[in-house]
Amino acid sequence: MPNAHQRAVPEAVLKVENLTRQVSSPEGPLTIVHDVSLEIGSGESVAIVGASGAGKSTLLALLAGLDTPTSGRVWLAGQDLTALTEDGRARLRARRVGFVFQSFHLIPALTALENVLLPLELAGSPGARAAASTALDRVGLAARIGHYPRQLSGGEQQRVALARAFVTEPAVLFADEPTGNLDSATGARIVDLMFEMNAHSATTLVLVTHESALAARCDRILHMDGGRLVAGA
Repeated sequence: MPNAHQRAVPEAVLKVENLTRQVSSPEGPLTIVHDVSLEIGSGESVAIVGASGAGKSTLLALLAGLDTPTSGRVWLAGQDLTALTEDGRARLRARRVGFVFQSFHLIPALTALENVLLPLELAGSPGARAAASTALDRVGLAARIGHYPRQLSGGEQQRVALARAFVTEPAVLFADEPTGNLDSATGARIVDLMFEMNAHSATTLVLVTHESALAARCDRILHMDGGRLVAGA
């Protein structure tokens, strides 16, 4: 019988088989992710938790096609990431993936509106400006569309990042410690927004977090220890 973290999920948007990632170290090969297999369903919210160095962020990068495995396979929205070129993975991410990181990753020289517009323009989406304005309105920043990141608070910058992540209506949103640089009250508001937008768009949410309260809001919790998935909640 499969473990909880390997159970079949209807309409899986992410599927992983025997995923392993090794890197070189002075002591020899170091395995960061070891033989991970899992499925994540469309619209599901999943938290990846574990101690620092457990391999959480590396697993997230592998799932998103930002890193390539040493062995094993990853399917995202029906596409085998491990069979695509780097350009092919980038095109798939542009169409089907959104990201929210701890450090926001906004472009300083672009306004809030221009930051949200960027993925739409790269994808050649029609009606991009209207869609970007709507996305900023949904995160409560309609009055700040012409402001640059330096003119925004940390919470406002993360709301711009959320708007940018969701504006393409991705199949999957990956979030790596999305509240790590925010105070607790601001972080709670960002989390509320993330789950509201997740429900609104039926986007699958996969997040790495140290915060037990945030993890508890997800449909499922995957625990990592020493690069392995252990029993999920």
